Amino acid sequence: MSATHSFSDTLSYFKNRRLLSVFFFGIASGFPWVMTGSAMSGWLKDEGLSRSSIGLFGLIFVTYSINFLWSPLVDRLKIPFLTVKVGQRRSWILLTQLVIVIATFQLSQVNVVDQLSIVALFGLLIAFAGSSQDIAIDAYRIDILSNDDSNYMTAGSAMATAGWWTGFAGLGSVPFILVDQPNWQWPEVYFVLATMMAVLMITAFVVEEPNNDREQILNAIQNNYLLAMPNQGHRPLAILLILPLIFVSIIYANIGYPAWPVSFISTDYQLILITLFIISLLFIFSQQLSRLNLSIRHDQNSNNISVIRFSHKLTAWLLATLVAPIQEFFDRNGKHLAISILLFIFLFKLGEAYLGRMSIVFYREVGFSNSDIAYYSKMINWATTIVFSLIGSVFTIRYGILKGLFIGGIAMASSNLLFAVMAVVGPDKLLFAFTVFVDGFTSAWGSVAFVALLSVLCNKTFTASQYALMVSLGTFGRVMLGSYSGIIVDWLDGNWALFFVLTAFMVIPSLIFLYSIRKPLTALIEKNDRESKGNVTSQ
Repeated sequence: MSATHSFSDTLSYFKNRRLLSVFFFGIASGFPWVMTGSAMSGWLKDEGLSRSSIGLFGLIFVTYSINFLWSPLVDRLKIPFLTVKVGQRRSWILLTQLVIVIATFQLSQVNVVDQLSIVALFGLLIAFAGSSQDIAIDAYRIDILSNDDSNYMTAGSAMATAGWWTGFAGLGSVPFILVDQPNWQWPEVYFVLATMMAVLMITAFVVEEPNNDREQILNAIQNNYLLAMPNQGHRPLAILLILPLIFVSIIYANIGYPAWPVSFISTDYQLILITLFIISLLFIFSQQLSRLNLSIRHDQNSNNISVIRFSHKLTAWLLATLVAPIQEFFDRNGKHLAISILLFIFLFKLGEAYLGRMSIVFYREVGFSNSDIAYYSKMINWATTIVFSLIGSVFTIRYGILKGLFIGGIAMASSNLLFAVMAVVGPDKLLFAFTVFVDGFTSAWGSVAFVALLSVLCNKTFTASQYALMVSLGTFGRVMLGSYSGIIVDWLDGNWALFFVLTAFMVIPSLIFLYSIRKPLTALIEKNDRESKGNVTSQ
């Protein structure tokens, strides 16, 4: 396995030129988080908004936690004119990047105090386009590396992580440096950010489109569903109705339960009731789908020719596009292990989310200037992350993904305690530099192993859908629950030290859960690794 690789053999994986495109796409993937994250928080803070308002503004990042709902469309829908010219992956990347540029430019034309709702709207548009861009970029990365030794996936994860942090932390220092200059205001800063995003679009024009047979496989799956539809009565219609109900329920829960009937049902039961409703729909849907799959296997041996209607074609397309990726993930891993994997993904970075969302507000309240934040929080974090993401990937290639996850998780919990020390000591620049250095190291190490795990777990036919599903689940904890970080700080009467101690403890449950599934997860990773090497040998 990976533990047998020598140090020189491990480093040889980084000589692949395709990793350079992964790095630059990583920059483009991390940069939108600046526009709607740290820069937006700084802008809102300068305009006098409260901590709770700034924290709740982060709800626009919910799009990153639910982008799996439309991720299969990135595999199948073709962008008019663009797809024919540049291919499926690059056309989606270019479209989403163009939307980000336009929306960011529009933010440079508004007044935050008088047009807060407009700012939120364009922020949401950037987050939606950014989350959709991530789907296409992640699928591109997995597609170009999936036919090689699986250790290339770990190297690619390191380059993607280094690129993401370059966009988020490296380029993310630019707005804070600019806004501290004389005569610079936040609207002008956002014009610069739009220009920078436009420059990042160059990568999608110069890289090659990955080749695969995904479309043929998906068409075959769709045809199997279609042949079984005419003999199912009203079951296709039931499936067609249940699917959007599930999606709408997930979106409804993520946007804060609007128009909830508080006069009849207390808001305390929102999460429980919606969860039970979604689970019930999933149970009914799985039963209908199981019967449909049995019919497919039966009809494959039958020569009966039935009338195929439009509803049959639409249902078959939806099933092949939206359902088949999820069904394959559960069939391949087994229901118990699949659910266990998804639960670990949800828990792993929960503590980091609470810390990250309020970090800028914390730095400002402790007494650091915008320039201090730019040079210490952004630049040091950026350099540290790049170095340690590469070091972490070398360790992961040699000794395995699970060991990388354990070390990264423990280190992330420990680093959060340094922020508690900062809250007690005050604006000490040396302590600030040391804290962000350690935080960058732990985040990089954990992120590389985390991304490598998700990449290895994907089936090559459903890379966009399955990777987005797992990433969205992890992002749900970081975005949806992390949005309440400001409320927690207010509830603690601004006790930042206690807040950061709580975030450290949030990492522990995920490590306990990872330990409980270590054996089946290791067996699964080794199996996927052997299959990848077998594919390389057969070529």
